[in-house]
Amino acid sequence: MKIAVASSDGTTVSHHFGRSACFIVYEIQDNKITKKESRPNRQTAFAQGECREGVSHAHDRASGHADVIEVLKDCQAILCQGMGWRAVEELSAHGIQPLIIEEYTEADKAVEAYLRGEIKSTGACCSHHDGGPGMG
Repeated sequence: MKIAVASSDGTTVSHHFGRSACFIVYEIQDNKITKKESRPNRQTAFAQGECREGVSHAHDRASGHADVIEVLKDCQAILCQGMGWRAVEELSAHGIQPLIIEEYTEADKAVEAYLRGEIKSTGACCSHHDGGPGMG
């Protein structure tokens, strides 16, 4: 099993999935971390320069989140502190469970808590998103 954590610095959980610099991917065997790797985020709109001051963030690109889903396709879950509803829906549709968490800031500790069954998703999206279908 593999669990990904969106991170802005390779150590902590990112405040926003799409604004992360990388994804730390943890390989899990027998409920223990056996390996971790960092995958750079070159796929999201932010990484491509579309989410800057004065630049529209309309998600009208034809590919949606397909590029980032391709990078994370071998992961069963992604942990972060915020994510837009479209990303939540698209990741879920591809079998990647998005978990919006608040309790943990260190990536390693967040994954360990996930393995202990202590991670509960807030289900909340980021405040800069409109909430989308089913996101209240």
